[in-house]
This record gives sequence, C-alpha cells and structure tokens, in this order.
Amino acid sequence: MSPENLDASPAPSAPAGVTHTTAGGPPRRVVLDAGGRAPLLPQARAAFVEALDQGWADPRRLHAEGRRARMLLDGAREAVASVVGARTEDVDLAPSHTAALHSAVLSVARGRRRAGGDVVVSAVERAAVLHAAESAAAASGGRRVEVPVGRDGRVDAARMVEAVGAAGVALVALQHANGEVGTLQPTAEVHEAARAAGVPLLVDAGASLGHVDIGSAWDVLAADPGDWGGPAGVGVLVTRPGVRRSPVVPQDEDRWFPGGVSVPAALAAAVALQVAVASRDAADVERRRLVDRVRARVAAEVVDTEVVGDPDARLPHVVTFSSLYVDGEALVTALDRLGFAVASGSACTSSSLEPSHVLAAMGVLTHGNVRLALPRGTDPADVDRFLDALPGVVAAVRSARGADGL
Repeated sequence: MSPENLDASPAPSAPAGVTHTTAGGPPRRVVLDAGGRAPLLPQARAAFVEALDQGWADPRRLHAEGRRARMLLDGAREAVASVVGARTEDVDLAPSHTAALHSAVLSVARGRRRAGGDVVVSAVERAAVLHAAESAAAASGGRRVEVPVGRDGRVDAARMVEAVGAAGVALVALQHANGEVGTLQPTAEVHEAARAAGVPLLVDAGASLGHVDIGSAWDVLAADPGDWGGPAGVGVLVTRPGVRRSPVVPQDEDRWFPGGVSVPAALAAAVALQVAVASRDAADVERRRLVDRVRARVAAEVVDTEVVGDPDARLPHVVTFSSLYVDGEALVTALDRLGFAVASGSACTSSSLEPSHVLAAMGVLTHGNVRLALPRGTDPADVDRFLDALPGVVAAVRSARGADGL
C-alpha cells in the first residue's frame, strides 16, 4: 500500500471542526483557527487507521513486517517529493515542524561554518527559526542578521538581498508566507540573490504548502502536515542536492532525526497533502472569498479596528485584525463562549498569549488581535454569524475594561 493506492480525491465540503448541538444546549462550535493544526482530513484518518495494521513494525527491520513498514514510509516520502518537485532521497521526515526547522538551521549552518557564521533571517520568521538562528550563529562566532519588514508584513527585499551578499553568511531563512497575517514573501527574488552569493535559502512553507503553489525558489524546505490537514507528530524537511549539512545530534541510523517517525503518521500526512493539493484551487476560491468578506466587514463594522497584512498577495485562508482598548485573551475567551474558536497572540507562541513579534515587527497594534485561519469546508453562514457577533463582543470587552467611548 502507498499513498497512490488510497483515495486522494478532494475532501467533502462538510463543516470542518464543527460540533452540532441540540436546541437549547451549548452554542454550536465553529472552528476558525486551523493554523498549524487543521482538522484531520477524512482520507488522512482512513490512511492512518489502515497503516496502524499494515505499518506498525520497525521499518529498519529485515523481516516482512518491517519491509512493509519501510515500503509505506518510502511511499510517503515519494508522495511528498512529487508534490514539492524533489527527489525521494532528498525528503526527510521529522517528529515535528519545529524539529525540522531546528535541524535545517543548525545542520546547514554547521555544515557551512567554513564559509562564515552569520544567519540572515526576516524579522517575522517563526520563533523556532529565530531561536535556532541565534543558537547557530553563536556556536560559530557569527551573528543573527535580522531584516525588517514593512507594515504589510513583507520583508524588505532589497535589504535582504544586500544582507545575503555580505561576506560570512552561512544561511538565509525566509518563510514562503507569514502564517499570522497571510502575507506572501519575495522568495524568488531572495533565492536568486542567494544563489548568486552561493548561500542556501531555507524556506519555511509551514503555512503555505497545501494551500498555494510554493514554487521552486528554495534550497531547503520545511513544512508542517498539521497545517494542511495531516496528523500531528510529523514534519517535513527537503534538502536540494549540493546543500551541505552536518548533523548536530549523536550518531544514529536515522542521521537527521534519531528514532525516526511514526509510519502511520507519515502515510497520513502524505495522503492529506495529496488531497489538499487536489482540492487546492477550489478551496482557494472559496476561502479567499470568505477572507475578503471578513476583511471588508471588520474594517467597516468594528470600531477602532485595523485589518493587517497584504490584502491581495496573501494566503487564501488567513486574516488578522487588531482592536484598540481590547485584551486579546478576553476577546478570545468571549468569542469561545459563543462557540467560535479563534486565536490571538503570536501564531507560534499563542498558548502563552505573548505579544506577537510579527505584529511588533510590522509596527501595528500587538494587543487585542484576532487571527483566523479558515479550514477547508468552512460554512459561509458560520463566518457571517461570527461577523454579526464580533462588534458586540468587542464593545462588551471594552466596556468591561472601562474603555467605553475612548
């Protein structure tokens, strides 16, 4: 069995992540927070369950059960390689997206330490990339060179090109799109400059793959199956031939990620990616229309609120807005009571509701923000219900803080 043997047709348009309740009970749950953890696609669930029976064995063993597990694991890697335009042998599966990012930054920087120790990043990379870049640079006597972004969240391409061309750069990292505000980044322009300088470009496609075409402007690619409707517990890292990497972990049979990954999770991730790509165009049209509706109504109907991120060159399903005189945690909690699951704070540190380093880098309001990442199959009526409720919720949270009329 391989991903090609399973049904990879587009997922049905059932409400994603929604629980229906009886009249008079708790409000119907509407999940509008699929960033990094989208509802598991039905085809991925089926693949996972089947692989529990077929791929339970250690894929490193030589017996029939081990060889079957190895076949499923290799099939998953082959499916990912086909989607991103790479060779199967260039695809590594990590225990998480964060692990993939850490390994990419640390191992490439270590492998290129003779070229220099600097790591160039945009100011709006995920915290995992920023922290790993700081650690890698410190280990080799270099610097983390942070390039600023504009108010729309897009990196200053000219300044990043200049930074990449400087002496002593080991690696440049630039996300394909920002998962918090949706803005697409100039990866093609930066990749061209990086190639001319002989510096590999790490592209974090954790918010993009499965939602938009990521193109071929990358040397190292990291992605997150949880974001496209696959399971947690697996990440993707793809390395082009010619990019030098040096392991930063003790010697192990699995060179980059000791211990390997769950075979059922890997297979389910690959099947989910095939489904997401097959349904991408239709999902793009549907969710882009809904995000446009959110952007327009929030700007027009919610007082003292700014919708952030590029309105056009963006992911189809992500939108963020910030309201004055509102606490983000209180706003998320109030909306949750009404049945709406949304996010606030930084996309990569939202569990602690820390102020967003992304919004801070953009120079927009860092508090009182709400981020939506619409799952496939989101019901337009649910989005309208959310938009109908939002002005009153914001007003109530402001009133509770004594901020009426400010």
